[in-house]
Amino acid sequence: MELRSAQQAVLQLLRTVAPADLSALLQWMRTTRDFDELTAENNDVILKSIAEDLRSCLPLETMLSSEHLAIRKLQEQPTPTVHVDAFLYDEDFIDSLCEKGKMSRNYCTVCGSHQTAPLGRHSGFISHSFSLMELKFIYHHVLPDLSGKILVDVGSRLGTVLYGGYLYSSAAHLYGVELNGDFCQLQEMVIQKYQFSDRIKVLHADICTQGSLLQNADVIIMNNVFEYFLNEAEQARAWEYISHNVRKQGSLLVTVPSLEESLSGLQTNIQLSSWVEELPLNYDVYPQMDIDREALEQIHLYRIL
Repeated sequence: MELRSAQQAVLQLLRTVAPADLSALLQWMRTTRDFDELTAENNDVILKSIAEDLRSCLPLETMLSSEHLAIRKLQEQPTPTVHVDAFLYDEDFIDSLCEKGKMSRNYCTVCGSHQTAPLGRHSGFISHSFSLMELKFIYHHVLPDLSGKILVDVGSRLGTVLYGGYLYSSAAHLYGVELNGDFCQLQEMVIQKYQFSDRIKVLHADICTQGSLLQNADVIIMNNVFEYFLNEAEQARAWEYISHNVRKQGSLLVTVPSLEESLSGLQTNIQLSSWVEELPLNYDVYPQMDIDREALEQIHLYRIL
């Protein structure tokens, strides 16, 4: 059955529902997860298509020349660290790149020598984007129904949280706040191509200018958001601003890594115990699948008090 015929069939079916039950049925249709199996496969295909589009626009390491501080911080890590975007390159894709000689899982232990050692799965690779599995975990198992809600992704970068939110949730509005104009252009390209503009908006801005947006948000997501892009004083300033403005009682905060880890070593006056409570997550929701459990355990959920 083609789209137009299917639409007519659904409308005809709805006309047969008892008037007293129609409102409840429509509300169920808007919020139920019973349709997930019908849409999940197609949504996965769309996200993989977006990843393919973005891979063609970016260098393999997915770092731009304008990201001076991030590049320097990667070079200064105590162990060799490679940026590999988890949304663009899953484990199978990385394996294929290694087989082709375009990437290596080994590093030289003595500069100029042939002594090599393997890059660890998490110590050697870092990603500033969620993988497809992590996005599905967040929207299907971490967050509640987002119908009518406002979601803000701080440091939206490639926009993966926004695209995942569009496809895997019913959030009314998805805002990305990104300081780098080059990444904003990439996000706008995807939004226009895939017709996401009815619910997604990208703001080319410093999050410390977006107090009103943070105050009204129901969900804020932050993935490795400041450590590689701001110095310690700037990180402290950003966290102070966020803690001052994210005060809507019951709103949710999703972070990688934990707030405790992000704030350790920074000079701030933030008292976590009076600001948020951490909510437990079930990291065993995919027992039958080959998943990166360690990556999921980096995801933390907090409720604003």
